Amino acid sequence: MAHRGAIVNTGSNSAYASMKGGLDVLTRYTAKEFSTRGIRVDAVSPGPTRTRIADDAFTRFPEVVPVLAARTALGRVGEPDGIGAVIATPVSDESRWVTAQNIEVSGGCNL
Repeated sequence: MAHRGAIVNTGSNSAYASMKGGLDVLTRYTAKEFSTRGIRVDAVSPGPTRTRIADDAFTRFPEVVPVLAARTALGRVGEPDGIGAVIATPVSDESRWVTAQNIEVSGGCNL
């Protein structure tokens, strides 16, 4: 990427503390480094999301869904299209004044 544009790192809002901390620092550092070229760098950290993770665990173990939903303020797990819509936001021109941010997309998980 020569000039202008946006990078979105994807992380997690879960308990991977050292990994999340590393991604936050990487996002901020690269945002600073690439700013002279007009490149913005942000991160999106989804909470519990209904995906095919862990060999389709949500389908194989449906009893885990209510447990995860009970931990979120909005009372449900996320859906992939909701996460995708938020990932699209930092790369849009409407976000041209946003950089070095971590956007948590978790429905209020663990509030």
